[in-house]
Amino acid sequence: MATVELTTANFDEVTGSDGIVLVDFWAEWCGPCKRFAPVYERSSEKHPDIVFGKVDTEAQQELGAKFDIRSIPTIMAIRDGVIVFAQPGALPESALENLIEQVQALDMEDVRKQLAEHKH
Repeated sequence: MATVELTTANFDEVTGSDGIVLVDFWAEWCGPCKRFAPVYERSSEKHPDIVFGKVDTEAQQELGAKFDIRSIPTIMAIRDGVIVFAQPGALPESALENLIEQVQALDMEDVRKQLAEHKH
């Protein structure tokens, strides 16, 4: 599956559904972003069950601000509408695959329980 362009218009719809969504915050002028792009694309082809989204931080400044993106690329993992990982920096392919495995292995019931406890 090819990557999906995420915008303010479709971000909540795409990331709010069940399943895993990875988001790559990037910009055209960013060298590390350009080097990371083929790694991200290859991973998207290996995992057709995962949505791989890209946010162009120049075109979608509102989304960059909403998630306080200060460094790009930043990778964010969202599972069942919950942000479970966010970290700046391009990941090597092995680290990206490891991240995907960890997100797939999460017990979302436990994650929601922990989130609820932190809100009190």
